[in-house]
Amino acid sequence: MNLRKLSILIMATVATMLVGCGSIESAAQEDCTSIGWQIGSKGYQDCFKARVYERKLDYSNPPGDRPYPSML
Repeated sequence: MNLRKLSILIMATVATMLVGCGSIESAAQEDCTSIGWQIGSKGYQDCFKARVYERKLDYSNPPGDRPYPSML
């Protein structure tokens, strides 16, 4: 029974992570369009790339930090 609960928890975690992948790009798109850039323009492309980069830095581990296995 515990194995089943663990597998369900892992599947839910993976699903949540996959849903989160699109949110960085959509948030960057919202940031750039909210300040007036038109999708497809050169300024929009520059803004979008910069915002995606910044958001990925926000959610990444600090340099040299190694993840530790969780204790379930």
